[in-house]
Amino acid sequence: MTLDKQAYMSADAPRPAGPYSHAVSANGLLFTAGFGPQDPATGQVPDGVAEQTRQVLRNVGAALAEAGLSFEHVLKTTVHLQDLDRDFAAYNEAYSEFFTAPYPARTTVGSTLANILVEIDVVAAVPQGRG
Repeated sequence: MTLDKQAYMSADAPRPAGPYSHAVSANGLLFTAGFGPQDPATGQVPDGVAEQTRQVLRNVGAALAEAGLSFEHVLKTTVHLQDLDRDFAAYNEAYSEFFTAPYPARTTVGSTLANILVEIDVVAAVPQGRG
């Protein structure tokens, strides 16, 4: 049995740091890689968790767009924060700029990250007849 899956790479998101796709869809779902806050054009990382969250979500949005989707298709987000206690409020405020009700399910955890403050991946629904 073969799995009909489609991989997506966006020129508007940072190049992967390893052998993985920006996003992969199969069976009506799309899964993104975990995105960091690197600007795809410059490689620079903005200061502060709020600006990093915005850049991460712009990167996620580029992967979604490559698959013909948007934030309205997102069902679940997983968020890693370098300093959960210190940064949650600022991250949460920036995050809320990208999503509207009904909000996706979300898990937010504290994690050890490599020189960044936030990383996010999402699972999105692919409408029937696409992906």
